[in-house]
Amino acid sequence: MEVIEKIPVDFDVDHVLSRLHVISGSADANELSSLVEEVRAAANPKAVFEVCHIGKRTDDTIEINGVVFTSRVLRINFEDAYRVFAYIATSGRELDELSEPGDTIRGYWLAELKQMALEAALDRVCERIETAYRPGKMAAMSPGSLADWPISQQEQLFSLFGNVEDKIGVRLTDNFLMIPMKSISGIFFPTGTSFESCQLCPREKCRGRRAAYAPQLWKERYAKP
Repeated sequence: MEVIEKIPVDFDVDHVLSRLHVISGSADANELSSLVEEVRAAANPKAVFEVCHIGKRTDDTIEINGVVFTSRVLRINFEDAYRVFAYIATSGRELDELSEPGDTIRGYWLAELKQMALEAALDRVCERIETAYRPGKMAAMSPGSLADWPISQQEQLFSLFGNVEDKIGVRLTDNFLMIPMKSISGIFFPTGTSFESCQLCPREKCRGRRAAYAPQLWKERYAKP
């Protein structure tokens, strides 16, 4: 298991202004630039990942480091894998202390800056896995991303790491949501083909969609005979 701390984030002001569609030199730009400095001083994104080995498999379950996960998609995606990489990454509790009400412009800006910190943490996980293990092309799945792998399985994923709150400051609520909210968990797995959970999700107008819905993929690869 590897805990990653002191992850640098490039809060370049010009990039932030462009990302948030704020005009340089405006009053909003001055206010946002001030917020960027606050965030830069406080930011401390963190991550943890674990190299996991595959155990027993059934039609709809797969054992990972002795923990049983229930998901047909997960099991089929890991069909040829003997080693996968569970991870949790977070923007960090420190930025939550700067939080503003979400219905203010500052609250929106802060949420986006937290997202940048989270992205930096996840990128660092990928870099460390690539450097240390050379897995080749990878894809990822997260609990709750599909009905087939419900969010309640966060509990099993967190159990792979022991006390996650002590390690990187992330805890699960009774509804299996993560605190801080700008956190992500999942499992990276080696694959010879491209895969995004979005391909199996019919939800429309999803801001986080990374691939088009492909209903034929379920029929061709994941449906039971």
